Amino acid sequence: MEFYKYQGTGNDFVMIDNRDLQFPKEKELIEQLCDRRFGIGGDGLILLETDPNADFKMVYYNSDGNESTMCGNGGRCIVAFAHFLDIFEDKTQFQAIDGMHEAEMHNGIVKLKMIDVDRILQDGENSVLNTGSPHFVQFVKDLNHYKVYQHGNEIRNSATYQKEGINVNFVEQISDDEIFVRTYERGVEDETFSCGTGATAAALVFLQDKSQKAVQVKVLGGKLKVYADKQGNSYHNIWLEGPAKQVFKGKINI
Repeated sequence: MEFYKYQGTGNDFVMIDNRDLQFPKEKELIEQLCDRRFGIGGDGLILLETDPNADFKMVYYNSDGNESTMCGNGGRCIVAFAHFLDIFEDKTQFQAIDGMHEAEMHNGIVKLKMIDVDRILQDGENSVLNTGSPHFVQFVKDLNHYKVYQHGNEIRNSATYQKEGINVNFVEQISDDEIFVRTYERGVEDETFSCGTGATAAALVFLQDKSQKAVQVKVLGGKLKVYADKQGNSYHNIWLEGPAKQVFKGKINI
């Protein structure tokens, strides 16, 4: 089987062109391919398939082998992959588990339109929202030295969130137009170098009481930018922008 490896700000994925529908969608196989010691290695595995109403379809699996909700950086990476496969030139539409997405790619930078966010809920002083995947957002100080794995694991496995799981984002404000985000991801069950839907969630919470429509988001793997239009307590016209690159390709026996 031919595969490709892509990364978006350090969030890495095994990418497979499955337009012939030959890939066996078995949990154990996907988990093995994502294993960093015994497989290719990745935070997830993404299949590119055909769709009757769009340029292509994105099917996303976490590294635990389970099909999951939307992945923002994975979405940007599959756009780069589709561009590499000559499926589109500059702009595209694709189907994902949370609906239709628009995207565009220029000079290695992918701008991906995310789903609208109707509301942001409160859990004490923290925020909970769905940007294609469920996210918990907590603002902290000195994020460089914060125990992200320990506190993220505790929140994700708390009584409130254990059953469905939730991604946990810790956020520090750097300036008036930049935040630093570190994310503990469910399904990966560890901190990742970047989380696109998490960066989006953190940005929307940050923009709640701001007049601006965009914010830079620093993550361990680089920088992203989030744009959004606010209307009351909801957000629409949300875009996630950042680099997406092919790292290598190869063949593996399955």
